[in-house]
Amino acid sequence: WPDRNLCYVRRVPRTGLWRTGAMLRSPGDPGDDERFVFVASLDNARNLSNLLKAIHFRDQVTFFASANGIRMTAEAAKSVQGNAFIQASIFQEFRIEEDSVIFLINLTVLLDCLTIFSASSLPGVTTALRMCYRGYGYPLTLFLEESGVVTVCKIQTQEPEETLDFDFCSTNVVNKIILQSESLRETFAELDMSSDVLQITMSPEKPYFRLSTFGDAGSTHCDYPKDSDMIEAFHCNQTQCNKYKISLLKPSTKALALSSKVSLRTDNRGFLSLQYMIRNEDGQICFVEYYCCPDEEMEGLDS
Repeated sequence: WPDRNLCYVRRVPRTGLWRTGAMLRSPGDPGDDERFVFVASLDNARNLSNLLKAIHFRDQVTFFASANGIRMTAEAAKSVQGNAFIQASIFQEFRIEEDSVIFLINLTVLLDCLTIFSASSLPGVTTALRMCYRGYGYPLTLFLEESGVVTVCKIQTQEPEETLDFDFCSTNVVNKIILQSESLRETFAELDMSSDVLQITMSPEKPYFRLSTFGDAGSTHCDYPKDSDMIEAFHCNQTQCNKYKISLLKPSTKALALSSKVSLRTDNRGFLSLQYMIRNEDGQICFVEYYCCPDEEMEGLDS
């Protein structure tokens, strides 16, 4: 295979793998599962792939699993970080034999494998997924089954890199607004994306919540009153006006497109947290969170 991240893909007969209790099971070797340090199964692989698309702005992501579930982290320019959280309860089977499992994996290859049946899928037909990992140095093995056809993919894992610690502590949060994603999507469509930065103003007084861009056609401002029907929670303790590079925020629009609600928080340093609430195809709630640093260059010019 030309892609060094992918060990191989092979199709196996239906008798090699089947669904038991809506989960993929491998027969013939009862000791196999005991050799895996991590096993997770889903009836619908799209519940994982759709969420991972929300952080697909980098090829390499950090895979972290614990008893609570899975977190995958993508980073860029040491200034923005996207995290996709899939709780253990989302999976039909979730087992981890160590305190945590962590490795680096190619997200582009992982998504290609998870959607390997998508081109031929019929309406209402889902792909069942089973992920298995034997431990350090081993590939992540995916078993995907749809309509009796099973594909086995093995994806190379790598030594994990240290992820950025934004030190975003809830006790340091100054302002927080929760609003419906539909409204924010409409606002983003009105803003001038030729602007280098997006300025976010949050205040206990007017203009309360304002998004501003400064593009080729001039300045554009979109204001939300704090009692807007689109705002579900408004907790602003002091006036903050911070600028963020639009190039860093653009990846988060993938999560915005999938979400129903979004929480915007800023801490005392002006760091931004965007938490997106996303419902999967089974109606279960998952979260994607982005952290972004304020634009120090613009802050310096303003001062």
